[in-house]
Amino acid sequence: MSDAIISSVKDSSLIEKRRNQIVKASIKLFKQKGFAKTTTREIAKESGFSIGTLYEYVRTKEDVLLLVFDNINKNVFDKLKEVIDVKEPSVENLLGVIDSYYRLTDKLQEEILILYQELKSLPQEKREAVLERELEMVDMVKDAIMASVPSTIDEKEAMLIANNIFVQGHMWSFRRWTLQKQFTLDEYIDMQIEFVLRALNIDRNEVKSQ
Repeated sequence: MSDAIISSVKDSSLIEKRRNQIVKASIKLFKQKGFAKTTTREIAKESGFSIGTLYEYVRTKEDVLLLVFDNINKNVFDKLKEVIDVKEPSVENLLGVIDSYYRLTDKLQEEILILYQELKSLPQEKREAVLERELEMVDMVKDAIMASVPSTIDEKEAMLIANNIFVQGHMWSFRRWTLQKQFTLDEYIDMQIEFVLRALNIDRNEVKSQ
């Protein structure tokens, strides 16, 4: 998605560096003030450069918000790509995928909160692009589920479980005011994995003994 954001700079490595600075600064400001009350001048200052420099890398404040969302999706996509074993799928690998995903969402808590709070601020076309990207990643998890337990689950069931996994990862962020008082991250992950295993009708002890 960020490829669609126009930049007057031709150096791709510099674009990536500056946009990472913009994302980091924007997350801090959006958390403090919200998207609507944050100005591009404030984003530029927090990023460490002038407003003129900012507009060399983005054209609008909506572009900045899109960069934040793209950063979330890229992090998740890269992690899933790294941990899903497409050559030798197994239940053990699937559990590792779930574990890795939840640990990543823990690191991306602020970004995920902004996603839920500010997605509505994007124009419809860009909003749909963000959601479509997320659905692609849900599909990756769905395919991993079906490959791991092909004889016990159909595609519709696998899709629902994959969506549940994604939502529960997000819930660790937007319900953290209560969840993180009651559970450690390890406890939360362990219980969520147990729920998935029950949905798949798999005994956890059998997985451990494999």
